Amino acid sequence: MTKILITGANGLLGQKLVGLLAQQPDIELIATARGQNRLPFTEGYTYRSMDITDRQQVLDVISDVQPQAVIHGAAMTDVDKCELDKEACWAQNVTATEYIVDACKQTGAFLCHVSTDFIFDGADGPYDESAAANPISFYGWSKYAAEKVVQHSGISWGIARTVLVYGIAHDMSRSNIILWVKKSLEDGKTIKVVTDQFRSPTLAEDLASGCALIATRQATGIFNISGKEVLTPYEMAIRTADYFGLDKSLITQADASTFTQVARRPPRTGFIIDKARTELGYAPHSFEEGIATLASQLQQPA
Repeated sequence: MTKILITGANGLLGQKLVGLLAQQPDIELIATARGQNRLPFTEGYTYRSMDITDRQQVLDVISDVQPQAVIHGAAMTDVDKCELDKEACWAQNVTATEYIVDACKQTGAFLCHVSTDFIFDGADGPYDESAAANPISFYGWSKYAAEKVVQHSGISWGIARTVLVYGIAHDMSRSNIILWVKKSLEDGKTIKVVTDQFRSPTLAEDLASGCALIATRQATGIFNISGKEVLTPYEMAIRTADYFGLDKSLITQADASTFTQVARRPPRTGFIIDKARTELGYAPHSFEEGIATLASQLQQPA
């Protein structure tokens, strides 16, 4: 049995990780998050309340559980909120990672740390794992700082960098580009979608499988774990409309300057995922397959 502890179990990635790992008979899973367990099922894992910004709590829970691997997916990811509340952002993304690292050091656990394409300035994506970071937002800086904490920790680690994660949370608490486009077009609304940003949209289930591969194999180093295509949000919107047979004429092209956002966004990221494919056997869905996954989940009873 491999004992794996995950942080952020109530979040989108956490939910998908629990769904994936709880079914595997050779894994003993401990799901942690701040406060109560909000997952709709309780089989196949143990839940422990753990606030990652409370050092003693982190040390106590991880020391008590003694996991072989920790998947650290909890983070403050709202890019604009991070810009507005830098203190909270740093506490959740950097200081908390220091606590997780300390706990892994004490228990000898392997750490799979989740990071982001926002550590890059977006001048020349798509990026491979060796590309030089140059964040242009406070969120990006916090995630880059957290990577450095992990890399210089002296523990055994793997970093899963990802891009624009989309999926359906159990409580439908998070929207995403597919749900937004679908609902807007069904309501007959005209929407503006940017054509000058490039990303590799990543199905949450794919990110979960990539993190699980890193954690179970204790694969060390940095891995790009994203979708396999580089698309603009406009292209994603058009493909969503095509999939659901909705009116594409309601989708209008815009550039990023049309929207006022607190934090700067890197214009062109996207990832080259050859390393994850080769070394981990990572095999993500296409964007169309991702839309189909969400469509089938929308059909399921709550």
